[in-house]
Amino acid sequence: MPDTARFLVVLDADSTLIRNEVIELLADEAGRGAEVAAATEAAMRGEVDFATSLRSRVAALTGVSTDAFARAIARIEPTPGVDELVAAVHERGGAVGVVSGGFHEVLDTVAPALGVDVWRANRLAVRDGALTGEVDGEIVDAAAKADTLRRWADEFGVPLYLTFAIGDGANDLEMMKVAGLGIAFNAKPAVRRQADLVVGDVDLAQVVALLPR
Repeated sequence: MPDTARFLVVLDADSTLIRNEVIELLADEAGRGAEVAAATEAAMRGEVDFATSLRSRVAALTGVSTDAFARAIARIEPTPGVDELVAAVHERGGAVGVVSGGFHEVLDTVAPALGVDVWRANRLAVRDGALTGEVDGEIVDAAAKADTLRRWADEFGVPLYLTFAIGDGANDLEMMKVAGLGIAFNAKPAVRRQADLVVGDVDLAQVVALLPR
């Protein structure tokens, strides 16, 4: 990880860095994939409070074995263009961060494999090798995402006007407003309306042209 950077690109994880929604992959293990998918969609559209929704969706994972993490990781599909974007950021002296309403238990494997410099996500409480149905610690919600972008910018010595925030859901809007450029990617209508810029194609390489040279 670089000590300093010329600019900072911060992405959401689920449906942005990767094509999947990790909580849905885990919910499949409990036979509640469709139910959780519907709740996730409502949260991403901004129809319900994210933290409240996350707690209810995580409750649906009660009893799922921690072995499910490896199976979820095996099903992850990186978003097209992610390798090109990360490589371009690094070639131009930037840093890549990922801040997610998803889970460290999966992101800790996926993020470094994709060349991400820093990442933050929620953690799932575990007891006796199974999920308890609770989030362990502070929930990474919209405010936490915005705060994380600010903190990373400060740590890398990057002014906020040289930060980019890329996301798809309502819980990404606060960090998109804080960033120098907020980019809606594969995004819900409310996010597309409020973003500085909309990338229509599901191809992160489209963002490369926006980066400082």
